[in-house]
Amino acid sequence: MNTVTRIVNILRLAAFPLAYGLAGALVGGTLNRIMIADIGFSPALVGFFFAIPLLISPVRVWLGYRSDGFPILGRRREPYIVLGVLLTGLGIVVSTLLMINGAVGALGVTLALSLLFALYGFGRNLGHNTFMALLSDRFTGDARARAITLYEVVTLLGLVMGAGGLGSALETFDPARLLAVSIGVAAIVFFLGLVAAIGQESQTPREETEKFVEKARDMPFGQVVREVVLADPQIRLFFILVIFTIVGTLAQDVLLEPYGAQVLNMDVGDTTRLTAFWGVGVMISMILSGLFLIKLLGHITVLRAGLLSSMVVFSGLIVAGSLGNVGLFRGLVFVMGLGTGLAGAGMLTGIINFTTVVRAGLLMGVWGVANQLGRAFGSLMGGSIVDVILSISGNAFLAYSAVFAIEVVMLMVAFYLTTRLSVETSVAYREAPDAAQLAAAK
Repeated sequence: MNTVTRIVNILRLAAFPLAYGLAGALVGGTLNRIMIADIGFSPALVGFFFAIPLLISPVRVWLGYRSDGFPILGRRREPYIVLGVLLTGLGIVVSTLLMINGAVGALGVTLALSLLFALYGFGRNLGHNTFMALLSDRFTGDARARAITLYEVVTLLGLVMGAGGLGSALETFDPARLLAVSIGVAAIVFFLGLVAAIGQESQTPREETEKFVEKARDMPFGQVVREVVLADPQIRLFFILVIFTIVGTLAQDVLLEPYGAQVLNMDVGDTTRLTAFWGVGVMISMILSGLFLIKLLGHITVLRAGLLSSMVVFSGLIVAGSLGNVGLFRGLVFVMGLGTGLAGAGMLTGIINFTTVVRAGLLMGVWGVANQLGRAFGSLMGGSIVDVILSISGNAFLAYSAVFAIEVVMLMVAFYLTTRLSVETSVAYREAPDAAQLAAAK
């Protein structure tokens, strides 16, 4: 393959995370608000709808197994990505149509929306999991770290740009306009998915693909889960590491603004800008990690640096609250973003390195489940602890500080787990040494 074609293919891959971020901005941001504020769904019911894609995330493991061992038209990844974005867009459009025209609170509407959010979640999990497996197939060595980190930055850009564009398009609620925007977003998501996926596997020799497929489907799904996933202490350890890292760095995600308001007496404008400070820090550290830090220091060192800096930041947040120091708090939020980005870049590189060309889809599914469970548990844990301590003590500073302190402990556990990792001894690597060597030689 010539250099120009390779560069074009790499750039085309960026279309998928852009689509993924755009869909997330519409569903997780815009539709969330509209369903509660404008249409009249109860917050608890909306929370349930939006939890469905997380609750069905374990299906990623099976979807990855299918992608590894059951190609469509001779391709292991491309058709599954296209199917994923198609189902994602379909779920968005039909659920929006039902929200607008259905009777709020009716049992039939509730059940139908539950199924549609499951369809959306199925497509989103299928597309993203297979895309990550494709990255694992396509890139080796230092290029893997750059790819997975920088494409994650593109996802963040998709979220930010999507939120900005959707906010302008839907400043006031209008059902017809909402439906038109949803159809437009679904069409863009599908188009970007096609741009990203088509032709990405054409450079892989057919003989190699058939060899990997034969090995991947050699065992039935249940046996693979038992013997390759559950029986492997390294996979279990890394699964726990991912969960603790996600919870430890993101449990405060929805708590920073209320902490600033209730403990430091910041106004709405000041607390709203905290997300921007945090986001800038995340993007800076992820870009730097992808470009040279991981290559220079190694992904484990970068991950540990992120964990350590996050421990310091959460301790500092408690100090800032006790002193009532708003300036210190703002600065710490930016540094928190840097630490989150470092930890995220190191963890993502570890995730893509902990795959083989035989079972990239399956293993990406396992790590995806850990990621989703960590996010769900972190959000639930943070809010629940604050509510319980507030109800008992009435002290907001104590309630939020307890969450920050627990996050420090979880990050300490994650740091310890990094010292126990030995990816090369995992069952998956021992299972396919020839395949791993072939991938490294590409």
